[in-house]
Amino acid sequence: MQVDLDAEGEGVQALPRFQRAGFHARRLKRWGGGLAAVAASAMVLALFVVLFATQSIWPVLLMNLAAALTVLVCGLQSAWWVAHWRAEAMENAPPLIVQQTTPPDAATPAAYERLVEGVGRRGRGLLSQIGAPTLWLAAGALLALWAIEQFWNLELPGAALGVSASVGAVLALLLAFALLVFERQLAQEHPAEWPEAGALAQLARVAIICLMLGALCLLFAGESAVWPVRLAVLLGALPGLVAVELLLRALLSLFSPHRARLEPRLLAHSVVADMLRWPPQPLRALQHELHNRFGIDLRQIWAFTYMRRALLPVALVVAAVGWLLTGIHEISLHNRGIYERFGKPVAVFGPGLHAGLPWPLGRVLSVENGVVHELATSVGEAAQPAQAEPAEGPAPVVANRLWDASHINDKSQVIASGSGDKQSFQIVNMDVRFVYRIGLDDKSALAATYNSADVPTLIRSTASRVLVHDFASRTLDGLLGADRGNLADDIGRAVQADLAQLDSGVEILATVVEAIHPPAGAANAYHGVQAAQIGAQALISRERGAASEQTNQAHLQASVVRDQAQATAHEVQAAAQAADLRFTAEQKAYASAGQAFVLEQYLSQLTQGLAHAKLLILDHRLGGDSAPTIDLRPFTLPTELSVPRKTAQPGAAQ
Repeated sequence: MQVDLDAEGEGVQALPRFQRAGFHARRLKRWGGGLAAVAASAMVLALFVVLFATQSIWPVLLMNLAAALTVLVCGLQSAWWVAHWRAEAMENAPPLIVQQTTPPDAATPAAYERLVEGVGRRGRGLLSQIGAPTLWLAAGALLALWAIEQFWNLELPGAALGVSASVGAVLALLLAFALLVFERQLAQEHPAEWPEAGALAQLARVAIICLMLGALCLLFAGESAVWPVRLAVLLGALPGLVAVELLLRALLSLFSPHRARLEPRLLAHSVVADMLRWPPQPLRALQHELHNRFGIDLRQIWAFTYMRRALLPVALVVAAVGWLLTGIHEISLHNRGIYERFGKPVAVFGPGLHAGLPWPLGRVLSVENGVVHELATSVGEAAQPAQAEPAEGPAPVVANRLWDASHINDKSQVIASGSGDKQSFQIVNMDVRFVYRIGLDDKSALAATYNSADVPTLIRSTASRVLVHDFASRTLDGLLGADRGNLADDIGRAVQADLAQLDSGVEILATVVEAIHPPAGAANAYHGVQAAQIGAQALISRERGAASEQTNQAHLQASVVRDQAQATAHEVQAAAQAADLRFTAEQKAYASAGQAFVLEQYLSQLTQGLAHAKLLILDHRLGGDSAPTIDLRPFTLPTELSVPRKTAQPGAAQ
């Protein structure tokens, strides 16, 4: 029950928790300072170690232990504030807000000083409303969560730690023993003398559990042991949950009214830490919390009492119904189910829901229903799961089909060979793949389930035996030539016959011969043959192209000459026809007009010739009695318009 100094300020000296408040405050201060120093040292050491060994167990373990100690320090700090308030109340001087007043004779401050004073006053008022305990608790919880989050990594590999692991385990056990002594002292405190001792003892158990588990991880850490590393990482979950709860309590305390003369409560009270008791009593802890906080007593509610009494029968009924429901089996579209009753197969179920006896009286074994697989006859040691390659990137390594490259799925075979008149053998590498599925009938499903432990291994071993027997009678020339077309069919039929004889229930759908590589010694010769063949084909194509180009050029030139001759002939013929027509017309005109036609033609030709000529005209008035005269000496008619030239006489043109 909280004490209000305004109502009962004179009677607090008689309360035991107020009488021992000073002793408790000094004790909490010593323990809080020491544990805070240890937590800070652990964090600094973790940050130093991570610079040299990022994949070590030390950083994550030190940070998780530091987080656990930080949570405990938060609880001690919160309890110290309560004990300090009680010690101040015993001296009749509870923490109050004192307002400073300016003396009357003081000078009026400047505007800047008034602004600074106003901001400081508002800041102090806000801090007084929130409360220093709330700020310290929130800061400590955030620090613990940050420490856990920085090194949370469940992919850490195991590693041998050597002597340092033993030294660290001893130090962790010594600190755990010291905290155990402190926890026992807190547990023995009477609630009337120290009400917060029980909550602090629970927080101390969080740190003790983390230290014990951390020492266990260090003692069993090794290169082949992975669980110590995983446990060291998961160790931060416990202080992390407590830190989250403390942070929520700090945030919720902002909505509670704060009075300077009212006894404060312990903020660092954790329900998660209260569950760390044996036997665990989570419901009782919840009931106690509801009764203390809200005054709700669940023991007085009839419904909860009935639920507690009926819990065991209801749980048994639910367990029985759940056990009976194990007899209901759901089979997907891609599977079939072999139903076993008392260990004996009695039916093959198709896709859908089926009912049978519950487990372990009846069970259903899953079998594939029409799923098609592809299997290579050989898998190399470096085989890895296929990875998707980018469409615009370079080709994957497995796409390299050069003869001198190594392929993980190639299988070496010995084949017959002849050298002159001697018999020999050669080794070729080939990639043979089988496309198979489990038969669709019930007999095949039963055979594949009970007659074969590993279907891919059975197919691979059977195919290897068939390939050895089949290739012993083939030659390299036939394998690379005429026999290659029937090779896949022959191998598929032989493998299917052997699998049917073994009653494996496997159906071979297709056999694919991806590639056949010649012997390694003949790879260079084959490369030379291919290069020569490619060169010869290129040379033939080049010569054919040159001959075709020359032929087309000759056709083009002949066509041009022929077209030009035809055009010239048409032009000459047209000119002759035009001249003939003109001569006929002039002859008819001369016959009808006589000398007038000749004079007219002469004047027409003269007009055409004088159109662009420079004339010299002599006037008759210059002298003499002669008529005007035109000097035709510098004028010459065009060739195509020329007429029989006559000597111009003075007075020829008037």
